[in-house]
This record gives sequence, structure tokens and C-alpha cells, in this order.
Amino acid sequence: MSQVLTVGVGSHLTGAFTEAVGGDLVTLDAAQLDAAGGLLARIAEAGSPFVVVLGPDVPQDRAFPLAGRVDVALPGTSVVLVAEGGPELWVAAMRAGIRDVLGPDADPGDVAAVVRRAATLAAAHEEAGQHAATQADDHRVIVVASPQGGAGKTTVATNLAVGLARAAVGSTVLVDLDVQFGDVAGALAMTPEYTLPDTVQGAASYDPLVLKTFLGRHPSGLHVLAGSDSPAAGDAVTADQVGRLLDTLGREFRYVVVDTAPGLTAHTLTALEQATDLVLVSRLDVPGVRGMRKELDVLTELHLLPAARHLVLNAVESAGGLSTTDVEDTLGAPLDVVLPRHSAVPVSTNTGVPLLHGDNRDPVTRGLQAMVAGFLPTPIDRRGGLFGRRRVASR
Repeated sequence: MSQVLTVGVGSHLTGAFTEAVGGDLVTLDAAQLDAAGGLLARIAEAGSPFVVVLGPDVPQDRAFPLAGRVDVALPGTSVVLVAEGGPELWVAAMRAGIRDVLGPDADPGDVAAVVRRAATLAAAHEEAGQHAATQADDHRVIVVASPQGGAGKTTVATNLAVGLARAAVGSTVLVDLDVQFGDVAGALAMTPEYTLPDTVQGAASYDPLVLKTFLGRHPSGLHVLAGSDSPAAGDAVTADQVGRLLDTLGREFRYVVVDTAPGLTAHTLTALEQATDLVLVSRLDVPGVRGMRKELDVLTELHLLPAARHLVLNAVESAGGLSTTDVEDTLGAPLDVVLPRHSAVPVSTNTGVPLLHGDNRDPVTRGLQAMVAGFLPTPIDRRGGLFGRRRVASR
């Protein structure tokens, strides 16, 4: 079995890939794609390598469809495109199923990083295939995301995590994956001793027992991994490190709740590769709803949309000009949770006391409680609740 298959790649990058995998590489000319069976057959002949590199000799209008077929047939195999281009190329490549784009003159360090990311993805898919049934029953990795800032994503994430932690002591960890401007610690009125950059280095990055000592503890029983102290420190955290961290936490906790940065960052995409659930949050306005639709479309094209997805509309006001029916028509899917605007929310935010950590009786708290119930192994009575049959919590 070879680790890398290159097709139409120049000698410079071929040498770099050869060095990165210790010579375990098969090289083909672009013309060999015309042989019977095409690229999938060549991959099988090479022993199902976990990296396939499509070089400049493979035209992009051909490379993109080829990558899409590999992504569907062999999701554990990463397709790498060698090309010059900017953000537009990256977006088109990702939508086609390409995992990485390298310039023709990429240095050995960049090539080695691509190989490491592909190896991590391949290992994750192999493990998922071996333990899918068990993990589906016993563990949840819940990614909370939003296409735009200001939608209340962190409020939803912290309350969901607190609610799950109170339901089963020691079961839940909350990870602040907004590496530059995350404020999970502030939302929980915590002053962390350690932050995300601390946990992805040294012994905590590979020893679960050490990692647990780096987690903060909220009075609700929730374990918390706070975001970085500064944007510069957060930028040093790589997607590979995030993948290893979530993999470790997923084995140690029943629920891993991940609060992400707005939009689709590399860290968020890495988290979604391991996610069992996506909670997508938006406000009731045109930019937010359109952003939610675009994010769903992109994740579908990237095959990163978890089977369990929960659409949350937050801070809803009846005088907003849009109805929930308008939103559902735009999304092409029903809303799972609709939370009204309420004065209890800013009070909770400013005091650092999550709504679900107290005995609040407001409609937002009731909606959040119903959301938590949807993740518990034994559903509580949710007649009239917000999961399964969506409704707007009454004010």
C-alpha cells in the first residue's frame, strides 16, 4: 500500500512528497487517467493511498469532477490540488471535495503539513468506521456555529453545555474554538488558569489525564476549555491540533460542545469532521437567514453536514418583518428552536450566569431547556416543546 499517489505533478513537489512519506509514493502521468476505470481504478492499483495529488498537468475542469468522485467513494482519501490561485479557487476547490491546495513551488514544510492533515483525516475515518455504532449511542460532539457574529451563538452554546452538565455530572466539556475572540470564559464568569493554546502543546496534547487538569470547572459541573488570551496566541493553534484535541475529548466525555467563530474557519471545518450534531444559530433578519442557507449549502457540498442538525432562530421579535415560515421556506427545512427576544438574556450575559444555571422561568429558558432535552439519552416529556415540533416560545 502506498501513502501518496501523484498525477501530473512536477519533480519539485514529487520530491517533497517522497520525503514527507519516506518514499512510499506512486507517480503517474496525467495521460494514465484515460485508462480503464479512471482515477478510482488507479487509486485501487496504488493500494488506496490516503493522499491523491492532482498536478498542473491535470486541467482544473477535469480535476474538480475527479475530486468529487473520490470524495464520495473514498471519504478517507484527501485530494490535493496543485495550482496557483486565490480565495475564489479555494472556495471552488473545497466545494469540489478537494482538501488542500498547494502552489507549484510549495516548500517541504507545507507539503509535510498537508500529509499530516490527510493522515489525521484518514485515521479519523478509519476509527469512525470501526466505532460508528458505539459512538452514535454513547458520545456526541456538538458544534455550535453561526454564519455571522452577534447571533447569540455563545449564549446558546454555554447554556446547552450547562444544561447537559447538570443532567449528568462530569459528562460534558465546552470548548471555545473561536481562537481569536472567543469569550466562553466571560460568559461563564470564569477566570481560566489554562487556555486553548496551552492544551495543544506538551503532555496535555497526548495524555488525557494531563489534559483534564487543564480544564476549568464551572459550578454546574461543566468542564470548560477557554479560548486564547490574545488573537496572536490563538492564531498559533492549528487545525491538526484541534482535530487531535477533539478526538481525545470525544473519548473522555459523553458530550463535547464546541463554540466556534462566526463563519467557516479551518478550525470549524476540522470540528465538523468529527461532529455528530450541528447547532446552527441565526437571528431573524435577511442577512442572517441567507447566511444560514449558504452555510448549509457549503457544508453539504463539502460533505461536512452532520446527519443531526438543529436550526436555531434567536432573539425573535414579532415586528421584524419576517416570519418563521419565510425562514423555513428560504432554508428548505423546518426550524427546531425559536427563541424570543427577552430581557433575561442581557442580564445573564452581563452577570456571567447562564439561564440554565438558575431557576429562571422566562420563555428563553424554557426553550433552552427543551433544546437540552433533545440531546439527552432518555427524552423527558417535551409536549409543546421546541424540538420535534417547532413553535415560538410564548412571551
